[in-house]
Amino acid sequence: MSTVKKVITYGEVMMRLSTPGFQRIQQARSFDVTYAGGEANVAINLANFGIPVEFITRLPSNEIGDACINFLRQFGVGTTRIIRGGERLGIYFLETGASQRGSKVIYDRSGSSIATIETSTLDWKSILADASWLHISGITPAVSKPCADSSIEAVTTARSMKVKVSVDLNYRSKLWKWGKSAQEVMTEIVKSADIAVGNEEDAEKVFGIQAPGVDVMAGKVDPLKYKIVAEKLRERFPNLEKVSLTIRGSMNASHNTWTGVLLDGNSFYTAPVYDITHIVDRVGSGDAFAGGFIYGLLKYVDPQKALAFAVAAGSIKHTIPGDASVVSVSEVEALMSGVASGRVSR
Repeated sequence: MSTVKKVITYGEVMMRLSTPGFQRIQQARSFDVTYAGGEANVAINLANFGIPVEFITRLPSNEIGDACINFLRQFGVGTTRIIRGGERLGIYFLETGASQRGSKVIYDRSGSSIATIETSTLDWKSILADASWLHISGITPAVSKPCADSSIEAVTTARSMKVKVSVDLNYRSKLWKWGKSAQEVMTEIVKSADIAVGNEEDAEKVFGIQAPGVDVMAGKVDPLKYKIVAEKLRERFPNLEKVSLTIRGSMNASHNTWTGVLLDGNSFYTAPVYDITHIVDRVGSGDAFAGGFIYGLLKYVDPQKALAFAVAAGSIKHTIPGDASVVSVSEVEALMSGVASGRVSR
């Protein structure tokens, strides 16, 4: 692991304000505060796994921006390349669902520091000079045109420098409001990527590629059906070496099944299915999978083991409050080996 070069992640980090317990937003008289964002979550995951990682973003030059940086630093995430400026930190409100009531997210991120970033302030050749990997998601380019332009520049520069590029297809319907569609922008990004990850709906929402005969809302998902989705993604983007998808069966907000699949060349892999019956916080589980998958590909020779590590990492995230998954390699590997009793470790 000492020979692993730096991983770079780029995106927006926000203040997350979540209602205490399972309160509705209308009930809440206080909110729990943490900092969150898809690519920041991946960076924290990788830092916890011992991978050198640097997070790139733009934050306001005030105490809130300072607090956000301190939050990232406590996990060992590199922050020296973060740009300061702009008017405000983006915010999102989370109402955690339970049983038949789903969770709800309300965004307040218009005009945030990164939404108004000037692409000329990001010297991607310099940022990527000592890196072996760049990870971004479909959330960042959805925020604004400058974010989309900088994301495209990041992946094209990385590809020209032979830096590995992974893209999470993450689709957020509430964000794609600035002009271009997700398909237009993400086509430009994914064609420069080596690895694509996503959930069971992202390929459909972004590229119109749907698994046949599945009913996500009824919790009826067949992992083998997603081989077709992965194959169609790679047909559209021949540059993709690997396509990995998380598969969630949602019985209700508190009870999901969770697994994943991987198309690596002509080989197709499936992972164990986890039955998660008492979800604490599912937000960020896809990021935990992405971080786990990057780690798995860096650490393990066997693609099956890399997938199994990613799925186990994502499964554990459902038990952890907050966006970021604070978990160690040994804990993930223990779950991979079948240690799932939840007994107290003394």
